[in-house]
Amino acid sequence: MEFTKPRGTRDFLFDEMQERKEAQSILRNIFENYGYREVKTPLFEELKLFTTKSGEEIVDQLYNFKDKSNRELTLRPEITAPIARLYLNELEKTAIKPIKLYYYGSCFRYERPQKGRFRQFWQFGCELIGANSPQGEAEVIALCNDAVNSLGITTADVNINHLGIIRGLFKHFNITEETQRELMVVIDKGDKDLLKESLSGDNPVIDNDELNQILLQLIDLVGDKSILNKVENLIKDYAETQESFNQLKELVNLLESFEVENYTLNLGVARGLDYYTGIVFEIYVPELGAQKQICGGGSYSLIKVFGGKEVESTGFALGFDRLMNALDELCEKKEKKSHLDIYVAPISDNVSAKAYEITQNLRRNNIKADVDLNARKFKKLINYANKINVDKIAIIGENDLNDGKITIKDMKSGNQELIDVDNVVYYLRGIKDEN
Repeated sequence: MEFTKPRGTRDFLFDEMQERKEAQSILRNIFENYGYREVKTPLFEELKLFTTKSGEEIVDQLYNFKDKSNRELTLRPEITAPIARLYLNELEKTAIKPIKLYYYGSCFRYERPQKGRFRQFWQFGCELIGANSPQGEAEVIALCNDAVNSLGITTADVNINHLGIIRGLFKHFNITEETQRELMVVIDKGDKDLLKESLSGDNPVIDNDELNQILLQLIDLVGDKSILNKVENLIKDYAETQESFNQLKELVNLLESFEVENYTLNLGVARGLDYYTGIVFEIYVPELGAQKQICGGGSYSLIKVFGGKEVESTGFALGFDRLMNALDELCEKKEKKSHLDIYVAPISDNVSAKAYEITQNLRRNNIKADVDLNARKFKKLINYANKINVDKIAIIGENDLNDGKITIKDMKSGNQELIDVDNVVYYLRGIKDEN
């Protein structure tokens, strides 16, 4: 009988797990520097949480099931909806706003696996709840940008839009919600040929030439803040768009204060979900090709959808797996370091007990140490230390122990020092501090 991992999942071995842990640590540090605190939600939720948010059609993409009490549950496909549920259950009545929280965890979608897309994947994201202002949106974008840059990804491009402009046009021309939803999905796909076909083909989604022409021109506007003049000229006659346009201009000015320079205004970014209400943004890494999007976010009003009081939120989710792909593509591979600070090598059976005692003392003093458990001969001990690429080896010999000492060997230089057993922790800490 042969067992293999389920389709669309992966095993991560030692080196890859170390890289992922280092990236998580960097991201956590950035998020916490901005005042965010980590939360955790269950891996599975009630099915209705996601159908309420995204519609019944999402069920085909879910790992949903009934438990032994016949409750309809699903593995979470994303974490924004669980965060909204957490807010309603735990924070709505007691927390002081704005609330800054972040999360990291795995999600599950039943879809065809392909490069950069798996059935189990990880998201690292945040939510700013109760800060309905361009300042809040600017800070969230700055956080996202800093997080990506902190990993060494230097080619990321933050693409920003304000959905209120398009929704204002829809309102002016009395476009039904069903038609709006259909068109926003098309815009969100980023396929401009498909959009042109949808607006100007034989059976246009919207039967209004004036609106169709404005939309086609609008979604083609991509560039720096100089395109704001073109946007303004295009929508100046439609009062329903002006508040959103002014908010976009204010955001652009604020981004300069938050020192975000690598952004692009892209009037084609849509985030085609009904609950997105204002600023939306996506981050692209061109070197990833078709899977270039590593992040999506914006301002939304999801908590009201779940029955809570109206509260504006802004957030984003980084596709952690694509971040790691970007690191592989863009960053030079670092020399692989050992997972240990030191390897303890007893060179005879009668010093093994003391070697174990020394090793435990190192571990309890936050020094990563391992010890030979196989009674290897000295030559094999050295060979093993070389294979695991450890920098230091503690050679435990009977004669040295009788003098209260052990030998610390630098595996790179070959230099050796006799160290008092009682001082070995301080000696190794000093080396760690220097490095």
